[in-house]
Amino acid sequence: MTRTFNPESYGELLAKYQPKIITTDEENEQAIALAEKLEHRPNKTPEEETLLELLITLIEKFEEVNYPILKGTASSMLLHLMEAQNMTKDSFLQVFGSIENVDKVINSNLKITSQQAQELGSLFHVDASLFMED
Repeated sequence: MTRTFNPESYGELLAKYQPKIITTDEENEQAIALAEKLEHRPNKTPEEETLLELLITLIEKFEEVNYPILKGTASSMLLHLMEAQNMTKDSFLQVFGSIENVDKVINSNLKITSQQAQELGSLFHVDASLFMED
């Protein structure tokens, strides 16, 4: 059985919860609480699903602006992956040619080339763009 979207029922949900652009942490917390309540509701109606999508969009927009995730540098990404996989500088001799160059890259004194980024991407099984500077 296909459930159809009922605009009148959706209008009632909108009137009840009055979602709007989120501008404060308090409003964000309220939107998150409602989204969680809707997310865990069994047998959600199409109207509730639509309201949930709207809330998620509003929450994401607020958090993107107020709590941006800063992109790390190529060297910080390399260092993080090295530590996470318990790798030593010796693991990168083939990529950078010498321990001195590995040190320079880690200390942001030497830029990673696109070829090296490709090799690092293959080595770590990640996208090479993680090692590319803008």
